[in-house]
Amino acid sequence: QLQLVESGGGLVQAGGSLRLSCAASGRTFSSSAVGWFRQAPGKEREFVAASTRTGSTTDYADSVKGRFTISRDDAKNTVYLQMDSLKPEDTAVYYCAARNTFSGSSYYTKRHEYTYWGQGTQVTVSS
Repeated sequence: QLQLVESGGGLVQAGGSLRLSCAASGRTFSSSAVGWFRQAPGKEREFVAASTRTGSTTDYADSVKGRFTISRDDAKNTVYLQMDSLKPEDTAVYYCAARNTFSGSSYYTKRHEYTYWGQGTQVTVSS
């Protein structure tokens, strides 16, 4: 079992940066692939970024590629999302997700592929 708690959201001006954190409790975090999703008002929850269990491979939605970076620190049981050059269209509730996996090379980009979810943190980017 994993419990995920996001933090670091807030209000930022366009062009600014935020770093989201997702703290995991549970002994299986190091065996988990992780991801970030976001949901804007009136829209479906969408994929943002994903990392393999080892952190060796990452993937990003085209809309954030080159601006966002996912990373993990297994010693701290934490996954991060560094968000730079923020745009108003990045405004959403951001969720971290995790799933156990035996594969060190697999990452996941679909909502249904994840087992554990955090409660979300609001990010608002003003123009």
